[in-house]
Amino acid sequence: MRPLDRLPSIKLKLGAVIVGTVVGTVAVLSIGNRLGLPLSTRVLAATALGLLTVQFLARGMTSPLREMASATRAMAQGDYDRRVTDTSLDEVGDLARAFNAMASELADVERQRRDLVANVSHELRTPISALQALLENMADGVEEPDPEAIEAALEQTQRLGRLVTQLLDLSRWEADAVQLERSSFGIQELLEQTAGELSTGGNGSNPVVVETLPPDLRLTADRERVRQVLTNLVENAVRHSPAGSPVSVTATGNGHGLQILVEDRGPGIPAEELERVFERFYRADSSRAANTGEAGLGLAISRWIVDAHGGSIRAEAGRPDGCRMVVELPR
Repeated sequence: MRPLDRLPSIKLKLGAVIVGTVVGTVAVLSIGNRLGLPLSTRVLAATALGLLTVQFLARGMTSPLREMASATRAMAQGDYDRRVTDTSLDEVGDLARAFNAMASELADVERQRRDLVANVSHELRTPISALQALLENMADGVEEPDPEAIEAALEQTQRLGRLVTQLLDLSRWEADAVQLERSSFGIQELLEQTAGELSTGGNGSNPVVVETLPPDLRLTADRERVRQVLTNLVENAVRHSPAGSPVSVTATGNGHGLQILVEDRGPGIPAEELERVFERFYRADSSRAANTGEAGLGLAISRWIVDAHGGSIRAEAGRPDGCRMVVELPR
């Protein structure tokens, strides 16, 4: 029970405790005098009542602090689910609410850390196991080290390299240890370069159609990081598009900004997952991603890069089908 929770200030609460104690003391002394009690008895009764009053009224003021001390000790042992009562409207209540918010954030960080360790372990184990099995077969003579086997080993090694590179990029972005090297460059050239590299197999089975409006549109940004974003987006679009279906990349200038649209005609992303695709290791189609070696880090890294440039990135349902990624950057 906290009778003083509704008071908005510790000063008011201390004043209420003092007034309550004085009123109780005066009342006891007055009643004792009327009853003809000795002075010593009246003083003892007034003192006892004052202590009880202080204990009753002040307990609610200090109990959140005791709860926070206990919760802090529990959190030091790894228990991030502890919360304190935050019904008070004074400064201690504000501290309790801030403590609960901090505890929630720490719990989220701990959950993300555990998920990261589990996901990284899983993602690394898959190509390592495949590579180990292949090399063991060749070492035991079960499989000949022909060009196909060597190519399969190289593919798994490249998959490991991509994953390690993405993890390093992600850790640097999260630690805010990446410095952007801004320069002015033409968007058309960058889009054409990305499209040429990522058209499936270079044979045009999934052509990447590029359009820039106006054609001489320029952007001042970190060219390599913007290229990394485009590579991630176009690579995802090509990977998830039906064979022979083109991927469209359109860049347009709008006032002081630049908008880049990457559209495909694949199965699309469910509406409830449009935001989640930017989470680390999240994949809308886990089975397909596992087959293609996709780790679910590309879009998370892309968001970090776009945010660092002061822009935004989002996923939308395609028109009429497929998926559309929208990147907006200040020019």
